[in-house]
Amino acid sequence: MVSSLSYPLQTCKLRSAFLGERSSICISSAPVTHVVFTRRNVECKESRIGKQPIEVPKNVTITLEGQSLRVKGPLGELSLSYPREVKVEKQESGYLKVNKAFETRRANQMHGLFRTLTDNVVVGVSKGFEKRLQLVGVGYRAVLEGRDLVLSLGFSHPVRMAIPEGIQVKVEDNTRIIISGYDKCAIGQFAASVRKWRPPEPYKGKGVRYADEVVRLKEGKSAKKK
Repeated sequence: MVSSLSYPLQTCKLRSAFLGERSSICISSAPVTHVVFTRRNVECKESRIGKQPIEVPKNVTITLEGQSLRVKGPLGELSLSYPREVKVEKQESGYLKVNKAFETRRANQMHGLFRTLTDNVVVGVSKGFEKRLQLVGVGYRAVLEGRDLVLSLGFSHPVRMAIPEGIQVKVEDNTRIIISGYDKCAIGQFAASVRKWRPPEPYKGKGVRYADEVVRLKEGKSAKKK
């Protein structure tokens, strides 16, 4: 609601102390505007990702206990806890459906996120995930020693990393690393930890990179002079 108030033009006569004459000064006031804010209940749209059902394979067992989900498959077992903004239910057709419990902005954000996390859990215990890393550089190589991954990345000493439980690591041609398992978060975290030791440098591209990573190279000083 917007309302405006205006005041009439006022004129007053003042006597100047120095000139001894009267002068008319016009005093005017601009209209004053009052702004009133109204509160509206905005209905959040349903997430396009969150509203999609999740297909459950026949070799996967699902257990629902309140806001907790436990999934068991041929590759392993995972569990997931849901916030109060979302709820998960198993349909008669065998699909999983993640719904919003409230019509709030946070519920709309959690809807799509936990639908994706639920799908990752189901796919992980049935099919699994993998990440591939590539070592680029002279003398850069990787070797497996038991449950340890040993990396030679140009340091004065080799880098030894313990492989977490539930993750399998393979090394091909001493320069390609394949990380696989059923927990997508653990795979991504371990792959990021390996890459962190020697990220690709921007001039020659040497370092540890993902197999599908595109490294943009910069021009050196000698190239700019030419």
